[in-house]
Order: sequence, then structure tokens, then C-alpha cells
Amino acid sequence: MTVCTETIRFRTKRETDIVNITDMVEKKVRGSKISDGTVTVFVKGSTGAVSTIEYEPGLLRDMPIAMERCFPKNITYAHDETWHDGNGHSHVRATFMGPSLTVPIQDGNMILGTWQQLVFFELDNKDRDRTLILTVMGE
Repeated sequence: MTVCTETIRFRTKRETDIVNITDMVEKKVRGSKISDGTVTVFVKGSTGAVSTIEYEPGLLRDMPIAMERCFPKNITYAHDETWHDGNGHSHVRATFMGPSLTVPIQDGNMILGTWQQLVFFELDNKDRDRTLILTVMGE
């Protein structure tokens, strides 16, 4: 079995940025020369998350609204009382969404549904330099 570790870096503009990372990850998978296996995408940091969505304008508007309904900014978070940085909601949102995602690889390509893209969610209350760690494993 071969294991390759890769890094993707980018900058987000604001809280609720949703970045389509599909092509960036696919490029790293192809570069790994692994034909069959998996790629795990991991967010380095505690206020970002990765998932899959249909990357289309409606969902790009719906997701921030859904996050606000589930984890509102305007309630008390003990994290904010401790650190006074105003991003307690960001940490809670990231914890529920999750820092990693594993996708199968077959014939050198990620196996994704027709309308399924890999995305990074910026959940912090400021712009950030982000790093994703990819582990590509297989034969």
C-alpha cells in the first residue's frame, strides 16, 4: 500500500464562505498516482469544516441560514466568556460538521455523485489562511 500526504492552502474572505475544493483535491489524487484507495481530507484548525454538497447558488445561500438556525451567533457561549474572541458559535458549528471527510478512489478518480462536490466551510468570524491535509492511500 502506498500513502501520500499532500497539503492544500487557500484564504477565505469571511465567515460562511463555502469553498469548492473538488478540483484541488482531485488534482492531488491524480498526482499521487494511486489508482484504487481513499483520500482523507482533514482541516487543520478548529473553526473550519469539510463536507459534500451540490455546489449551487441555492445551497450556498441555504447553508449559512441553516447554521444560524441550529447554532445562532446571538446566544451566550462559554468559549466567548473565556477568550472574548466572539467565535464560540464557530467552534460549535465546526464540531458538529466535522474536520474530515474520506472519499473512495477508483481508477485514479474520486467516486462522487453527479451533483456532489467537496467543500470547505469557513465558520470563523474573520478571514483566515486555511490548510487542508490530504492523505491518499491505496494501490
